[in-house]
Amino acid sequence: MSELKNELLLLKITGEDKPGLTSALTGILARYDCNILDIGQADIHNTLSLGILFEVPSNNESAPVLKDLLFKAYELGLNASFTPVSNEEYSHWVGMQGKNRYIVTLLGRKLSAKQISSVTGLIASQGLNIDNITRLTGRIPLDAANNQSRSCVQLSVRGFLSDKALMQKSFMDLSKEQGIDVAFQEDNIYRRNRRLVCFDMDSTLIQTEVIDEMAERHGVGEEVRAITESAMRGEIDFSESFKKRLSLLRGLEVSVLNEIAENLPVTEGAARLISTLKKFGFKIAILSGGFTFFGESLKRKLDIDYVYANEFEIENDKLTGGYVGEIVDGKRKAELLKLLAQVEKLNLEQVIAVGDGANDLPMLNLAGLGIAYHAKPKVKENAQHAISSVGLDGILYLLGFNDLMIDHGNK
Repeated sequence: MSELKNELLLLKITGEDKPGLTSALTGILARYDCNILDIGQADIHNTLSLGILFEVPSNNESAPVLKDLLFKAYELGLNASFTPVSNEEYSHWVGMQGKNRYIVTLLGRKLSAKQISSVTGLIASQGLNIDNITRLTGRIPLDAANNQSRSCVQLSVRGFLSDKALMQKSFMDLSKEQGIDVAFQEDNIYRRNRRLVCFDMDSTLIQTEVIDEMAERHGVGEEVRAITESAMRGEIDFSESFKKRLSLLRGLEVSVLNEIAENLPVTEGAARLISTLKKFGFKIAILSGGFTFFGESLKRKLDIDYVYANEFEIENDKLTGGYVGEIVDGKRKAELLKLLAQVEKLNLEQVIAVGDGANDLPMLNLAGLGIAYHAKPKVKENAQHAISSVGLDGILYLLGFNDLMIDHGNK
């Protein structure tokens, strides 16, 4: 006589969401001593989609269970259907749990069907499976201004990937083509435990290159801008460009620096990003090839923990055109990032670096999460991730924050 096996069934429920629905359905399963092997729910515009994979014990028959569930669904105004699941199918599903997990984040002012189709098509082409789709941003009003809105969808993906670097490059290329940001990360313990963010300052935390503003006030704007652009493109050595630009500022009065510091244009989303991260226990650092004079001003405004940048040499309340101490170039930024990680007792995988210029690449590639923010083409091509479509607070979505968490954290 063959041994009786437990029966596996997948219950699918759709319809208008209402309080007590899950309790009512699982209450029926409890009466028949059913085990729940998997459960998932999504709610889109008050329309519910609920799935419950349950096991009916071999000493019970499934017919009474199904009858009571169908009656309760009808009573609640829901649609219910059942699919038998074989032991072999279930075993295969369990075996899938050993596969690597990844997070794909789509971010833009708005997301179109074409953009989502392109991203999910690329995922499918690599043999990866999407387990879950979550919207992290609030619903966008139809009349929202595109230059202020944010739309983000997070995909939980599973499968065996032979070349992660190639996958990241494919997403970066797709981002450029589709006009959205796509981040591809391993869903590991480090992603959920980032604790230190190191920012470049000029053209990252603030929407200007301060040395260019100083040069404008001193009447050497054109010369300094040309050197700055060449350095940011990686055409000349940063230290060399730094010395050349600073020498052109000889004689600039400190009172001009104070005026610039008081009116620094903080980047969109910077205050929201930093205030949220601070509430959740993150440490924030500025690692800049700019100047501590302005970094300290931002430190006070934004509650930043560390500032490392270059020091002016000042005599009689005027710049001498020289500097004090070691130049903070790309190599030094990476060294400082590593030092701060040690001070905070963190693994480098727990560190985030954000910058836009060629001299930021060493720290972007050293950090567990390196983000090229509205960066030059060369920087984007060589960085792990990029944000080009929204403000700095887009970083929160790459970390898995949703708007509800962000708004609650900033109350």
